[in-house]
Amino acid sequence: MQQQEERRTDAVDAIIGQWARVRPDLDTRAMEVFGRVFRLARAMGDRMEKAYEPYGISRGEFDVLATLRRAGEPHTLSPRELSATLMLTTGGMTGRLDKLERAGLLRRSPDPHDRRGLRVTLTEEGLRLIDEAVGAGLAEQRDALDALDAEQAGRLADLLRDLLAGTAK
Repeated sequence: MQQQEERRTDAVDAIIGQWARVRPDLDTRAMEVFGRVFRLARAMGDRMEKAYEPYGISRGEFDVLATLRRAGEPHTLSPRELSATLMLTTGGMTGRLDKLERAGLLRRSPDPHDRRGLRVTLTEEGLRLIDEAVGAGLAEQRDALDALDAEQAGRLADLLRDLLAGTAK
C-alpha cells in the first residue's frame, strides 16, 4: 500500500478549523480559496515591491511605466487611458505621473489632436528602466511559482481565469 504524501497545512487551514469548532454549520470552502488568494496577493505584492525598489519605483509606478511600455511605439497614452487601464482615479494618476516625470522616466506633452488633452510618453530612461524592472519582477514571480510543476501552474492559471471571469457578473 502506497503511503499518501502528508498534506501541507497553512494559516488558512487553522482559521477554517477554528470556524469548524465554533460554527460547524458554515460552509467555508470559499474562505479556503479566497483566504489563500488574499494572502498570496499580499505576499507577492511585498516581494514585487522589493524587486522594484532597486529601480527607485513602487508597484504603482511600475504599473504606469509597464502600461506605457506595453502600448508599443511610441509608448504614449493619454492620462485617461492610463487611468482606465490601471483602474485609478485621475487624482491618483496625477500623483504617480508627477513623480515619474520628476524622475525623468516619462514626459507629458500637449495632445496634437485635442488642445485640452495631454499625452504621456516614456522617455529613453523610462524605457530602459521598465525593461530591467519587468525582468526583475518576472524573476520573483517565477521563483514563487517554482513551488508548482508546469502542469500544476497551467491548471492554476486556467482555474483562476475561470474564477475571475465568474466574478464579472
